[in-house]
Amino acid sequence: MLPSEIEQLFDCPPSRYTEEHRRIFESFKGALNRGEVRAAEPDAASKTGWRVNGWVKKGILLGFRMGKVVDMSIDRLRQPFFDKDAYPPKALSLASQVRIVPGGSSIRDAAYVGRGVTCMPPMFINTGAYVDDGTMVDSHALIGSCAQVGRNCHISAGAQIGGVLEPIGAIPVIIEDEVMVGGNCGVYEGVVVKRRAVLGSGVILNGSTAVYDLVREQIYAATDCTPLVIPEEAVVVPGSRAISQPAGRRWALSLYTPIIVKYRDARTNERVQLEGLFR
Repeated sequence: MLPSEIEQLFDCPPSRYTEEHRRIFESFKGALNRGEVRAAEPDAASKTGWRVNGWVKKGILLGFRMGKVVDMSIDRLRQPFFDKDAYPPKALSLASQVRIVPGGSSIRDAAYVGRGVTCMPPMFINTGAYVDDGTMVDSHALIGSCAQVGRNCHISAGAQIGGVLEPIGAIPVIIEDEVMVGGNCGVYEGVVVKRRAVLGSGVILNGSTAVYDLVREQIYAATDCTPLVIPEEAVVVPGSRAISQPAGRRWALSLYTPIIVKYRDARTNERVQLEGLFR
């Protein structure tokens, strides 16, 4: 029932929104907050292991269309905030079991944040994101709208996990369980990082990035039908590739290229486990 109501409101906008329309949206938003509906969810039949729920994206966009800009300031003179009333800050309590360290972090309404998530200041989780239990979101990190982050991940300081709200059918960025995303990484345009992978500091992944696997001697890249997928337990570091074009050779230029240098081993696991002391 809820999917069809959201689809109808999005595809056939009324001349004005009524209290009943707002009730439908609030019901949808509550399901997002509880993690009962997601912009994307696991699907074993898919090549990527994930399926996009277009109606959920429509519902999120509906909130922006339906909402009105209101004053959300705690202190209008010292720090004014004005935003759509459909997406105030997320309501959390001690019972939510989310650790939010003081210092300016923000979680927007309609984002799911699981138990045991640690939020180091200042970080931001946007509407429609899903952050599963036990994950750490470090200082200055961004979880974009509709991004899906699994259990027990570490999103390190300055990392950006881009969301994909539009186009409706596009897969958002997926970070599966137990992934380590190093400092100042950027993951964008629907990239899927499979479970237990490690992204070294400064790795940038997007829809135009080719990733070179030195271990399996393969090249991974997005196609017209599928996004870039980083294999399970891959350890990815920043690298470079020489430009073969004449001017590139003459000037000794190279292009940035992510490289898989190994797959997780005991030493990798030991280094990643150190973060558990901070949770």
